[in-house]
Amino acid sequence: MKVLVVGANGQIGKQLVKLLKESDQYSVTAFVRTEQQAREFEDFGVETVLGNLEGTVVELEKALKGSDAVVFTAGSGGKTGYDKTLLIDLDGAVKVMEAAENAGAQRFIMVSALQAHNRQNWNEQIKPYYVAKHYADRILVQSKLTYTIIRPGGLLNEPGTAKVTIAENLERGSIPREDVAKTILAVINEESTFNKSFDLVSGEVPIIEAVKNI
Repeated sequence: MKVLVVGANGQIGKQLVKLLKESDQYSVTAFVRTEQQAREFEDFGVETVLGNLEGTVVELEKALKGSDAVVFTAGSGGKTGYDKTLLIDLDGAVKVMEAAENAGAQRFIMVSALQAHNRQNWNEQIKPYYVAKHYADRILVQSKLTYTIIRPGGLLNEPGTAKVTIAENLERGSIPREDVAKTILAVINEESTFNKSFDLVSGEVPIIEAVKNI
């Protein structure tokens, strides 16, 4: 199965690309914005494709061509304004969904945010970010794609434990980025996660077992 990682140069994306490259189950393509980023992945032996989430759906279709699955782990980042949140986390995500449908990529994994589906639990300080995630997720659910929406808690840079808690509603919690990447890898081909959404934080259940029990 050929997996395209959108947001491959991000902190979760880089770890996921490495896991996919090391897997004997998948081949991976890194979707990146710049030639410099592409060279870094190619030096690591990873195929790349250049693209811009503010571009057109037709342009994105060309980037997605030949992919069986798409992982969307891109984000505008905390250093940009909320205009970029709207353009990347919402419109960019939706354009990738449209391009995936048009290009024949059936599987779509979305990295969202803890409680993005639950308005009363949104962090008021970054409310526009949650609005973008909320509506991108809703549009994905309404699409023809076989989706999984992963809503991780606060993201940590510490080493992963490979143990998590997965549930429909988890009001708070955090998780290492490494464990988010490992969870994405685990759900790609796991039918129990097809057309499901869940919150994800650190816990006591091994990732493989947790995703099988969704």
